[in-house]
Amino acid sequence: MSQTQLAVAAGNPPVAGLPAGIGEPQQYLVFSLCGETFAIGIRRIKEIIEYGHLTEVPMMPDLVRGVINLRGAVVPVVDLAVRFGRAPTAIARRTCIVIVEIEAQPGASHVIGVIVDAVNEVLDIPAHDIEPPPSFGARIRSDFVEGMGKVAGKFVILLNLQHALSVDELVDIVGVAGETESGAVRPGLTFAG
Repeated sequence: MSQTQLAVAAGNPPVAGLPAGIGEPQQYLVFSLCGETFAIGIRRIKEIIEYGHLTEVPMMPDLVRGVINLRGAVVPVVDLAVRFGRAPTAIARRTCIVIVEIEAQPGASHVIGVIVDAVNEVLDIPAHDIEPPPSFGARIRSDFVEGMGKVAGKFVILLNLQHALSVDELVDIVGVAGETESGAVRPGLTFAG
């Protein structure tokens, strides 16, 4: 039996226009940032850690708050609020770092930490409760938004991490910040896998 036939036999017909298996509820980590509610697909998340033990790297842009030692690996930590064009995140009691894995290219992934105000919960959001991203009016770049999830009568912004944390863009931002007035590039942080 195909995936579509299995889904129909189980009483879960696929949602029209979506590949088989996509109509099933997906799990998302819901978090707060700058007074708004966002969510990331749970499959991208490696772990959530308390904010602390962050080593600042001199001459990095505000976007890169520093690095952490995660079981012997150096993991860059990005301030998601700054990435969205807002003021740096004010560190509070519930502030935490969400460790995510980003696929830079097929077969190569990078681990990055992102600072969020607070992690709220993990939710199942069925495909029929996900609307396409708005074409205008969003406070963040439209390519950063994967969709809008309807949860308890409100919308949750579903992030597209491949775009919001594009390793190529982050490297470009860090590289521009690392240039001196003479045009030479200072040594800096790299987003290695």
